[in-house]
Amino acid sequence: MNGDQGIFVPALLGIVEGLTEFLPVSSTAHLLLLGHFLDFNSPGRLFEVLIQLGAILAIVVVYFWRLIAIARDTLARKPGALRFILGVVLAAAPAAIAGVLLHDFIKTVIYESPILICVMLIVGGLILLWVDQLKLEPKYTSIYEYPPLLCLYIGLFQMVALIPGVSRSGATIVGSLLLGTDKRSAAEFSFFVAIPLMAGAFGYDLYKNRELISTELGLAVGVGFAAAFILAFIVVRYALDFISRHGFAPFAYWRIFVGAIGLWGVLLFR
Repeated sequence: MNGDQGIFVPALLGIVEGLTEFLPVSSTAHLLLLGHFLDFNSPGRLFEVLIQLGAILAIVVVYFWRLIAIARDTLARKPGALRFILGVVLAAAPAAIAGVLLHDFIKTVIYESPILICVMLIVGGLILLWVDQLKLEPKYTSIYEYPPLLCLYIGLFQMVALIPGVSRSGATIVGSLLLGTDKRSAAEFSFFVAIPLMAGAFGYDLYKNRELISTELGLAVGVGFAAAFILAFIVVRYALDFISRHGFAPFAYWRIFVGAIGLWGVLLFR
């Protein structure tokens, strides 16, 4: 990490993390590409993972009372709540297992491949645009109606998001829509699945790279964390209404634009 950059670059990366984490545009791709062009390299890519805690906290705050209600209903053994918890676990499990098994390869090889990241942004944008325009008849319009097998299939789609540029929420949403959900509930389900996945990734990376934490990195993470929390809170608060009105096409076009600009920059300055 370049110490001459002060707190400006960590703050900028935190803002980008907060804006993109819960949208189908791949926050990881944005962080890695921006870090690449700004010459920001944290040891073990630890910064990029740790500031996700700010985004996790934001979604917990926004959905706090719903999470409390779900926990209360689960303890009371209400079938709907138990099925929802099981669905979230099934949707998160495939990516969590694959992430642990492929952790070192992902961090040392795929994360260091900006051309692949840009290509996946463009390809993912085209797929999202295609799916958004399909005339699909949804079978499920509430995340509490999702059957366990559907959630598992969504989780298998989400495994592809281990490649930066694909987008965790994007893979979840595309899989959900193709499997019979509506746009709003697909986006909301991706929010809930993000909580255990992001928390697990945070804890695992923190454990794996605990010896790399320094005072300089701690300050940068603190700044990035605060920025990510504020922006993610705003995004989660208003994203569902935006998606209900405009669909996913704006995010698809943004992905294609960022991927194309990034590819041009990488090829020009390599």
